[in-house]
Amino acid sequence: MTRHFLRDDDLTPAEQAEVLALAKRLKKERFAERPLAGPRTVAVVFDKPTLRTQLSFATGISELGGYPMVVDGNLAKIGTRESVADVARVLGPQTAAIVWRTFDQSRIDEMAEHAGVPVVNALTDQFHPCQLLADLQTVEEHKGSPAGRTMVFLGDTASNMSHSYLLAGATAGMHVRVSGPEEFAPDAAILTRAEEIAAGTGGSVAFVVDPAAAVAGADVVATDTWVSMGKEGEADERSRPFVPYALTADLLAKAADDAIVLHCLPAYRGKEIAADVIDGPQSVVWDEAENRLHAQKALLTWLLAHQGPTVREA
Repeated sequence: MTRHFLRDDDLTPAEQAEVLALAKRLKKERFAERPLAGPRTVAVVFDKPTLRTQLSFATGISELGGYPMVVDGNLAKIGTRESVADVARVLGPQTAAIVWRTFDQSRIDEMAEHAGVPVVNALTDQFHPCQLLADLQTVEEHKGSPAGRTMVFLGDTASNMSHSYLLAGATAGMHVRVSGPEEFAPDAAILTRAEEIAAGTGGSVAFVVDPAAAVAGADVVATDTWVSMGKEGEADERSRPFVPYALTADLLAKAADDAIVLHCLPAYRGKEIAADVIDGPQSVVWDEAENRLHAQKALLTWLLAHQGPTVREA
């Protein structure tokens, strides 16, 4: 059965560790793996704005020996001009894999159902799993094994980033705290799933409303824009509840002295994160951005080599 990476828990803890170990090796030996030599084509489809994702996937696919066919979703109009299933049946036979940044998770699930090749979630409204692979690689580089470390996410805990921190962090055996206003709590089903994973890895997950309590003693502190893609028109209204969760130097001081700071970018200095934090000595956001390349190369290499039932199907 074709393996996909549609959400963070599509990898078992052991599989996630394999991908991260491969990412570490590919960062040192960038051309050590060439599973796409030919070149084989990977369709990289964007329904939403992109910079780091397009750059890292296009570069990575090329370095793996393949050809990145970048598709503008606004021109393809997948789901309106023709169905997701029909597009999957067209793309699948002509590509080695499909990478898609889109809206609702149901769209990428449908693509995977009909494509017949690995499908990778490059961001949906519910999850951003490739970002978390890069984040975990960054944590390992700066803090050693993620297992047992405390990682905090501040801001919109109903967001795709929050959901991915919960699932991927639990899979890595981390103690994950997501902190935001009550009215922006994480999806209950995802929190429950993360708890189930954590029970088997020695990690833990928690939704903590008080940002100071959440950050206390943390090894890793992460945040993201308060206004997700497609909600820019609600920026002022959406931002107000999150002001107490802004990652300032004062709030960061409550974390461990050697805590590192993550942000998936783009960042809005003076809003979700202070300039002196993102540009300060504890920030590792530029390593994090680069690691998208290495983590995604490792993921594609792993998916092409390991086909079988997903975690949620096993």
